[in-house]
Parts: sequence; structure tokens; C-alpha cells
Amino acid sequence: MDVTKFAIPEIIFGRGSLNHAGQCALRLGAKKVFLVSDSGIEEAGWVQRLMDILKREGIEWIYYPGVTSNPRDFQVEQGAEFYTKNNADVIIAIGGGSALDTAKGIAIIASNGGKIRDYEGANRVHRPLPPMVLITTTAGSGSDISQFCIITDVERAVKMSIITRTLVPNISIVDPLILRTKSETQIIQSAVDALAHAIESYTSTIASSLTEMHSLKAIDLIIRNLPHAVQTRSLDSLEQLSMASVSASMAFSNASLGAEHALAHSLGGHFDMRHGVIHPILLTAVMRYNLDWAEEKFGNIGRVILNKDLGSVRDNAVEGIEKLDEFFAQLDVPLRLRDEIGEDDKHFLEPICRMAVNDACNLTNPRPASWRELMAVCEEAW
Repeated sequence: MDVTKFAIPEIIFGRGSLNHAGQCALRLGAKKVFLVSDSGIEEAGWVQRLMDILKREGIEWIYYPGVTSNPRDFQVEQGAEFYTKNNADVIIAIGGGSALDTAKGIAIIASNGGKIRDYEGANRVHRPLPPMVLITTTAGSGSDISQFCIITDVERAVKMSIITRTLVPNISIVDPLILRTKSETQIIQSAVDALAHAIESYTSTIASSLTEMHSLKAIDLIIRNLPHAVQTRSLDSLEQLSMASVSASMAFSNASLGAEHALAHSLGGHFDMRHGVIHPILLTAVMRYNLDWAEEKFGNIGRVILNKDLGSVRDNAVEGIEKLDEFFAQLDVPLRLRDEIGEDDKHFLEPICRMAVNDACNLTNPRPASWRELMAVCEEAW
């Protein structure tokens, strides 16, 4: 086996693990925490809960609530200025991918200066970041574990992928109890995001044995537990989805992703679409596009999805993709691009595909994809 690198944070997992946030901050030398979150997490009571935990440990904090879905470059830059002016040290973020990515972007600029667009791409952050404790409130984005940070460049209307080892936080806290306050839509979108992470990381050109086992385990856990979690809000099922998200995050953080995420970043940046909305629309179309270039791997994925072996790699792969289409159809999610975009905006697809070709995730897609081939995928999903 080739030598491989596998980077993950310290992970504190389990029901009630949020209560350890104060001690985690102290271990990282916190004197004045920079707390990042958003209005939805505030309304659910988790920001106040975290503030109470910090207060109990005698830790001061300054709160930055400037987070929106698909975080913007200017919000990150304003946050970094706020961090510096208040002489903060340890960054703690609680929320979904938007809050956690905002915190990461703030950390980059606070220690490296400039504008966030200066760091688009891979390995362009050179100075160490402030210590970070990231607390996920979803089972999907993986930002609390990964080397990725996704920020919208408003001027270009595109989601930038920033990828560097320094973005892996010091500590990730995963408390499944938080998922009980999530809506059905949020649970579905987050789990489907994790599923896309797992599938694309498994077929990535830089996947390794270490990432592949986490990818397959995540696929299995999501397929078996998401319907029951949605129907019953069973804490056991929600905990399994949290485990799946952790595995998928460890996989894609170290193996990267593929063309589906490249398209998702460009579509999301242009139309301000939530990430989890896009995957049920595009994922199986991209899987079919890649099938001939990674047939054995798609056969393995198919066996997991089908929970049986049909005796043929090709049959496992094809029927697995068809079963995944059926799986998405059982969920309350859009299944066609036209459901989200509309005929009047279809002409934007060409520039979106031209932008997606340059996304870092497209580099590790198992089959090379030009903008025309990405356009064909979008036409299939229309």
C-alpha cells in the first residue's frame, strides 16, 4: 500500500458532548473566545446554552452572528476585522456548514491577512490559524472535520473551494442531541450532503484504503437510517446519521470529491441554492457519467445500497444507481433542475458549467469532465 496522509481533528462524539466545549476552549488557551453562529441556532437555544457553558468555566466571549446560508466573502472579512479589534483568541463556532465555514474563513484572514478570495484553491494558506473548536448542529456538512472551506465570492457569484490542512480544526464536537431541534428538511438535506461526500470521495482519483472504508460505512449508515430518522426522530437513528457524517467527512477531507460537487458549488454560488438541495438532483446523473471509468467502485457502492450482491459488478453498479434514484424519490426533495431553476434561467447553465470545470473538486473526478460534458449532465438532470 502506498504511503498516505490522513488528517482529522480531535473528535468528541456523543450525547451531551456539547457540555465539554468550555474545557476544550481552556485546553487551547482561551482567554476571550470568538463565538460564531447564526439566528437559527440562536432561536433554537443552542447559542445561549454554549454561552452558559463558557460562563461556567469563567471564559469571556465576543459574539459574531454575521452568518447566512452560503456565507459571503464580505461577511467573513467583516468577521475577521471584528476578531482582531476585540483581541479574541480561540474561535468557537456552533452551527451547520455555513457557520463553521464562516469561522474558518475568519480564521484564515485573521492570521494571514488579505481577502478571502486570495486563498481560493488548494494549499494557499501559509500561516497557522487561531485555535478552533467547531460544533456541528447537522449531520452532513463535515466542515467541523474537513480541510475544506466554502465561501461565496459575491462579485463572481461562485462558491469558492478553499482547501488546506490548516483548516482542520483542533477539536470537533459532535452531539447528536442537537439534531432533535432540526426540521425534517434540514435532516434530509444534511444526510444527503453526507451521502454525496461518501460516494464522491470513494470514487475520487486520490482515494486510499483509509478513506474508502469510511466512505462505504457512511453510505451504509445513511441508506439504512435516514428514512427511519425522518419518520420517527429516533435518537438512535439520528446518532447513526451523526456517525455517518463523521465517516463521510473524514473520507472526503482526505480524498476530495468530484464533478457533482464542482457543479453544486457553481450552481449554489449563482442561484444561492442550499447545498443539500442540489445533490438529489445531480448525484445519480454524475454517477452514470462516471460509471465506465470506475465500474468496480460503483459496483461496491451498489452492493452497499442494495444490501446484496447480484453477482455482476456491472449489475451491482447500474441497479445501485437506480435504487438510489428510488431512495431520493421517497424523500421530500426536488429531483429535477427545472424544479429549482426555471426555464427563464436555463441559459445560465453554460457559464455555470464553464465555472465548474475550474473547481478543485473536478480535478479528482474519476472521469475527466469538460464544460460541455458537465452541461450534458445538467441536461440529463433537467
